[in-house]
Amino acid sequence: MEQHYQNLHEVLSQVVGYIYPNEIELNWSILIVLYPYITGLVAGAFILASLERIFKVHILKPTYVLALLTALSFLLVATMPLISHLGKPFRAYEIMITPHISSAMAIFGFVYLWYLMVVLVLEIWFDYRRDLVLWANETTGFKRFLYKTLALWSTDISPKAIALDNKIGYIITVIGVPSAFLLHGYVGFIFGSIKANPWWSTVLMPVIFLFSAMVSGIALVMLIYIIITKVRKQVIDMNCLDTIAKYLFYILIIDFVLEGLDQIHRIYEAEESFEALHELVFGKLFFTLFIMQGLLGTIVPLITLGAFQFYKPKEQTRKLIYLVITVLILIGIFFMRWNVVIGGQLFSKSFYGYTDFKIELIGAEGYLMAFFWLVVPFVILSFLLWLLPPWKKIDVDHDI
Repeated sequence: MEQHYQNLHEVLSQVVGYIYPNEIELNWSILIVLYPYITGLVAGAFILASLERIFKVHILKPTYVLALLTALSFLLVATMPLISHLGKPFRAYEIMITPHISSAMAIFGFVYLWYLMVVLVLEIWFDYRRDLVLWANETTGFKRFLYKTLALWSTDISPKAIALDNKIGYIITVIGVPSAFLLHGYVGFIFGSIKANPWWSTVLMPVIFLFSAMVSGIALVMLIYIIITKVRKQVIDMNCLDTIAKYLFYILIIDFVLEGLDQIHRIYEAEESFEALHELVFGKLFFTLFIMQGLLGTIVPLITLGAFQFYKPKEQTRKLIYLVITVLILIGIFFMRWNVVIGGQLFSKSFYGYTDFKIELIGAEGYLMAFFWLVVPFVILSFLLWLLPPWKKIDVDHDI
């Protein structure tokens, strides 16, 4: 009983003002922050790949396959933080066998499966089929069997068959772009449609999530490309890197403007929740919102990438700055998700009180678990890069 009172005292010590009993402890923790964060990385990486495939930005070819493999690696893990948070991972499949069209989360299950199986896996398969056949002929033992299996025992690599692969791959990419938009727009829709929470309830939320996803995914591929090329002791294609940075700059501007418009709209509208949100923003969220997301994750990259449109320092300097900028952007987008998910639970719907959020190192919702789910996609990507090395692929002309 004494322990019970001690726990109660500890929980109540987090409370400021008047809040409802069910608002003392947060229902969604860091794993729910990771869920839209990882999903966004997938969408952004795929959209970068589509620039080369659909929009014929051929200068981005060095990152095309890398972007697809990155998207696949993170998509395989995208739902894991959510499933871990729910606490019943072995019941996750039920969302697929008991369809409920009025549930946005249930619909996500089908969107996720469509994007994984119909878009990403198929596109990568058609893109790699010829190489799998060739690698199967060049290798022996288990690896030969593995490549044959991955190629589904197909052996036709005639020009006609390759042209058909290319055409089908192109069609899948065209279908994949709206699918990528749908995948991440849905996550913003989930938050934006919760009318009871004024921090989340805005029609701009799906669009903001979508553009921030594009920013984070492009920054991730850029970062991975720099690191992998360095590790392989190869020369970084600076024209490719500068072009990615240019697109990153443009999309970052749109993302910044959208978020600014959202905040201006809130200030102009000044609903009854305004005072509570004002205190939240300048209090509990000041560091994560203004410093981590705003200054380090947005303003610094924006100014730097903007300056590079007019003046380009030496290649070595640019590589280092791009490396730092991409890390800052990834941190900034993570804190954007943090501010949305955690920030939206820190104030009471009475608008007269606030609670606090403390996270432990160990446990199902702790730092280590979150770190684990962040590392797993990189492990998967390492395996895919070993099995399907983009640098050993025979260059394919994607024009059809």
